[in-house]
Amino acid sequence: MITSSIKYIHPLKTNATHNRSGNSLITDAPIDNNGEGAYFSPTDLAATSLASCMLTVMGIYADQNNLELGEIKCDLQKEMAANPRRIKVITINIDWKTNLPENEIQKLKNVALNCPVSKSLHPEIEQNISFKML
Repeated sequence: MITSSIKYIHPLKTNATHNRSGNSLITDAPIDNNGEGAYFSPTDLAATSLASCMLTVMGIYADQNNLELGEIKCDLQKEMAANPRRIKVITINIDWKTNLPENEIQKLKNVALNCPVSKSLHPEIEQNISFKML
């Protein structure tokens, strides 16, 4: 099954539709690459996918093990390299308020750090991940 369909919209935007749900999103080229920066850029989505994947697999693990994940959110920063133009560094700061025992926290951190998106990104992309326990 086709996962998504993407259509180019001039100038420098795309509209991507998730075929199963019909949900869609728009991307725009970033300001530093001839765009308006009005929407997520494709590289913004790549970086954001890493954080979303980490939190998702943590939730899956917690559900499968009857654990209460607690409150968890994160902020990320993406840094670009020039030659070639690519994502250079993704920094994710995770704020986590939980009552889980330390051994479960460590298991969940490991699950997050080994999520499918993390393992799919090019090894030259530096991933700086920090967990701040609240």
